[in-house]
Amino acid sequence: MKDTTKRSILRSIHLVFALPIVGYIYGPPSETVQYLPYFRFVYFPVVVLSGLWMWKGHVIRRLFTRGSRNA
Repeated sequence: MKDTTKRSILRSIHLVFALPIVGYIYGPPSETVQYLPYFRFVYFPVVVLSGLWMWKGHVIRRLFTRGSRNA
């Protein structure tokens, strides 16, 4: 799989999981309370991890490839 394809898939995942968070922020509090566990344990962690991977994923990949060569 090409790097551009991986990047676009990751970016799409990031945007799709960020949309409900926007709805949670701007939605009426009485309706969004019931979805709070989903935002805490699913949407927010996925958005954070995908954002960090897009930002510093090359550093993490480099650390793992160096570690496997030295062993």
